[in-house]
Amino acid sequence: MVIMAVSSSYPPYPSSPTFQPVLERIATEIGQTPGRGRPADYIPALAACDPRRFGMAVAELDGTVYGVGDWRQPFSTQSITKVFTLALDLAREGDELWEHVGREPSGNPFNSLVQLEYENGIPRNPFINAGALVVTDRLQTRTGDAAGTLLAFLRTESGNAGLTFDKEVAASEATHGDRNAALAHFMASYGNIDNPVPALLDQYFRQCSIEASCADLALATSFLARHGLRADGSRLLTQSQAKQVNAVMLTCGTYDAAGEFAYRVGLPGKSGVGGGIIAVVPGRCTLCVWSPGLDERGNSVAGVAALDRFTTLTGLSVF
Repeated sequence: MVIMAVSSSYPPYPSSPTFQPVLERIATEIGQTPGRGRPADYIPALAACDPRRFGMAVAELDGTVYGVGDWRQPFSTQSITKVFTLALDLAREGDELWEHVGREPSGNPFNSLVQLEYENGIPRNPFINAGALVVTDRLQTRTGDAAGTLLAFLRTESGNAGLTFDKEVAASEATHGDRNAALAHFMASYGNIDNPVPALLDQYFRQCSIEASCADLALATSFLARHGLRADGSRLLTQSQAKQVNAVMLTCGTYDAAGEFAYRVGLPGKSGVGGGIIAVVPGRCTLCVWSPGLDERGNSVAGVAALDRFTTLTGLSVF
């Protein structure tokens, strides 16, 4: 049998050793795109963000970072932090975590109460709010300060000791956090929350309020592209655990639009309602894109489009 070579419809990754030309092309295209969504107006501290802002960064495994637009502008990380708390807790307790939170897509909004009653207080996955509360609770039990442990990790991996909590955002979320409180109390009634709910909510809101830039988050995510190795070469996760986190990101990381994200982008990713999205090319690089305008499912409109263009232009995808 003769196998014929078939040319790909996608251009190969450019021979240039830099991602910069690709990022600049994407930024130009995004700048010409009308309709950029709306900021998360249900969190008053985020409502005033300009949906036209855009930044994107790529971090290679050796720590080299390329960026374009507002790539050094700090923004509210929000649910992006759920990836890091998951990794930090998984590193401490291993597979026992999965007895308390599932690994399946939810198919419902990220703050839905509906599935918890059917599933006896066990959230579908670690990236919906109920699941993230469970993970934060378990990390709190093991560290005594889940949010502080997370912040220290992000500072170390990004190389930015100035990362901090945004007190205004944390206070704004606490004021409008009744749904999260309901989720936590409901799970506590099933014995799936260890810490007092008010203390847990304080940790969770602080966690979500961390400000970081695209450059910071691309660097901080690199341990997932290195199959579990931190920036200093020490191991946070086993290769199997890093694979698990990437897999859950791919199937659950963009709320109830994960299928569409996998279809368009083809990378493990995690979004936040602050307008950021992180993505992983295992063994190659990590990305972070930020634009505050969201679609109806809570994902950055320009961010998804930019990552779509990146995988198309470079051919870098898990598929």
